[in-house]
Amino acid sequence: MEHQRQNKEFIIRYINALSGVTKTRELMEQYMTDEELLGHIAFFDAAFPKYEMFADEITAEGNRVVVRARMKGCHEGEFNGIVPTYRKVEFPFVISYDIENGKIVHHWLIADSMVLMEQLGVVNAPA
Repeated sequence: MEHQRQNKEFIIRYINALSGVTKTRELMEQYMTDEELLGHIAFFDAAFPKYEMFADEITAEGNRVVVRARMKGCHEGEFNGIVPTYRKVEFPFVISYDIENGKIVHHWLIADSMVLMEQLGVVNAPA
C-alpha cells in the first residue's frame, strides 16, 4: 500500500508541476521517459498554451496509476488543422501511467474528443 500511495503522490506532484505553465522538455523529463507522452503534451501545449489539468479521481495498483481528470485551456494554436478559435475548452479524459524508478515510462489515454470538438465549434452539440 505504501508503494501505491507514493505513486499517487508522485502523479499529483507531476500534475501540479505541469498544470498552468509552459511545458518545456526539461520540465517534463523530470517526471517521465515516455517519448510518446512527451510528444503528446508538447502537441497539446502548442494548441492550448499553459493548459491546466485537474484530477477528479486517482487510483493505483502496483506500478500503475489511473487518473480521471479534466483538461482546461484556451485554443490559441493550430490543432489538427483547426486554426485558433480562442475559445476556452474543458473536457474530460482518463489516463493511465506506468511508473518505474520514479518516472512515467508508459501511458494510455482516452479523451472525450467530441466534447472538445463541440467546444471548438467544429461540430454541433446534440439537440
